[in-house]
Amino acid sequence: MATATNLPASPSLSRVHGDVPVHGGGPLVSRLLEGAAADDLLASARGLPRIALDARTAADAELIATGGLSPLTGFMGRDDYRASVHDRRLASGTLFPIPVTLTAPRSELAGVAEGKRAALVHEGEIVGVIDVSSVFEVDRDAEASEVYRTKDAAHPGVAWLFSHKDEVGVGGAITLARRTVPRAFPAHTRDPAEVRALIRERGWRTTVAFQTRNPIHRAHEYLLRCALETVDGLVVHPLVGETKSDDVPAAVRVRCYEAILDGYFPPSRTLLTVFPFAMRYAGPREALLHAIARQNYGFSHFIVGRDHAGVGNYYGTYDAQLAFDELSPGDLAITPVKFEHSFYCKGCGQVASPKTCPHEAGERLTLSGTRVREILASGEPLPAEYTRPEVSRILIEAYRAKESS
Repeated sequence: MATATNLPASPSLSRVHGDVPVHGGGPLVSRLLEGAAADDLLASARGLPRIALDARTAADAELIATGGLSPLTGFMGRDDYRASVHDRRLASGTLFPIPVTLTAPRSELAGVAEGKRAALVHEGEIVGVIDVSSVFEVDRDAEASEVYRTKDAAHPGVAWLFSHKDEVGVGGAITLARRTVPRAFPAHTRDPAEVRALIRERGWRTTVAFQTRNPIHRAHEYLLRCALETVDGLVVHPLVGETKSDDVPAAVRVRCYEAILDGYFPPSRTLLTVFPFAMRYAGPREALLHAIARQNYGFSHFIVGRDHAGVGNYYGTYDAQLAFDELSPGDLAITPVKFEHSFYCKGCGQVASPKTCPHEAGERLTLSGTRVREILASGEPLPAEYTRPEVSRILIEAYRAKESS
């Protein structure tokens, strides 16, 4: 199996030294070679059977190799896959709610067998190897029903699953000799070990992470400020892997994050660093996996807002928050910070939430995605109560560039 078997460490003991324990209780997984060792591995892999990585599995591979998906040491094998799909756990019992698998058409797996080694190839180049522990059938119907709660192919995560429905799973520990994620944001790209070291260097004993795949607007700012009042450091940790085609591109979003953090938050207490994970849009289960990854990066707290990792109407508004309430003690060492939907209220004269605002819905500024696009298309700035002018300008520029392309 490609997992560690240690039980989770006690969160209370780990906080004595300010470090958040790695998920699963063991050390941060490290499966990325450098220098002569990397060269030797690549040379030894030239004659091996090859398995191709696409953008998603390439991102998964690097996150596994750098510890972001600890305790995984490789792609899930048969037992871990089944346990993750049906029980939200690895075969060892460690919480892991979404399967992380490598699959390929059976016709492309000649020579790939249990107990053997195969080369991992990305964009035509060998990047590492997998020590195959199992070759197994995947059950995409069960995976869709259990993980995504739907078999509707209109769901982007389910659509991806069904596009790989007839492939075979290949599980086993991996070793990378080359990175598999482009360094699109070099100033904001850090491995989990680097983030942990930076947290220690800054003396942050408590750190809250904010997961986002959208540009930050005023309601988001409200969440960030509220959370930062209670901890030492705030990390905006945007997901920059594959997203839906109609989501705002990562490059545009990162510019928005930079504008907000540079202009409106203290630099000594904030950090922007990216999360190279591909969205699954799995709602509650993905919220738990996002929390696991953030624990591995060393964050003590994690903001879970309305419809976290959701899409369409497949999940209840606060199902992701409820998922954390269903866990057993010791499942996670990161603390969820739960917020209700926030908005600008004309009656309050500020951003508020249903918990703090007494006014009727007519006093609350809400803009649909369609209305936002209409405003951007007109070249007019979004309302200042909705987002900062700096963000509005970045979005208008990006929208115009997209429309003219």
